[in-house]
Amino acid sequence: MSWTIEGKNVVITGGNSGIGLATAQELARRGARVMITARDETKGSTAVDAVREASGSDVEAGILDLSRLESVREFAARYVAEHDRLDVLINNAGTMSGSRRETPDGYEWTFGVNHLGPFLLTGLLTDLLVRSAPARIINVSSENHRSARNGLDFDDLHMTSGYSAGKAYAASKMANVLFTVELDRRLRDRGVVARALHPGVVATSFGKGPEGSRIMGTVMTLLKPFLRKPAKGATASVHLATADDAALSAGLYWLDEAPKDPSAHAVDPDAAARLWEESEHLVGWSG
Repeated sequence: MSWTIEGKNVVITGGNSGIGLATAQELARRGARVMITARDETKGSTAVDAVREASGSDVEAGILDLSRLESVREFAARYVAEHDRLDVLINNAGTMSGSRRETPDGYEWTFGVNHLGPFLLTGLLTDLLVRSAPARIINVSSENHRSARNGLDFDDLHMTSGYSAGKAYAASKMANVLFTVELDRRLRDRGVVARALHPGVVATSFGKGPEGSRIMGTVMTLLKPFLRKPAKGATASVHLATADDAALSAGLYWLDEAPKDPSAHAVDPDAAARLWEESEHLVGWSG
């Protein structure tokens, strides 16, 4: 039976704005049953209205704060209790902290939100994904992963020394690809495909939040006329959620509708396995 997104249950983290919202609108328009997540209930409700208006389809919103592992556990528990299947999980939400700060659980903010939160969320939803197989996990990474030229520093994942916003973001995006490598290795024989992507440089509110990088926020504002629109940035996410299985076999990491080779460090199987083990220990979950 060929793959179709119509009637599929889809969760999109950070679906209340930018690329996530554009992805939700397009998948809902194609007939998916979409749940978006947001940290703020009001923003989530506003986004739900926007998706309904754009697609003519119903959509749900759930409260999820990826910086707090307890929030991740609460969201996952609610979702599993209220839904009998999950066909596509899109780990879209991301951040970049302008200065070194820590999550409530004591982890470096950018690594915690961009990797540890999605790692735990995916782990807690894996059984449901497997029961719904064939299913897909889509991780939004970035070409910026290449800036982590030596791979991850496993001796200092939380950058207690030598911190910079750019280094922290690059490391978190490297972690996204490594996580995808290990996810796909562990789950593909159970009917779950994992893929990562680069959305391009998109005109969104990235870097402009209270925890964001002031420099990045300014750069994004100045470059906005020249950047991709969110709908274009959503192209790869939409493609990976809707393409047939044969198309996805072309590669692990994508830009738009074509596979692209990530850096060698990002697909190192030993580093991917080590990151998985370290992440299990940090979030208190074992898969």
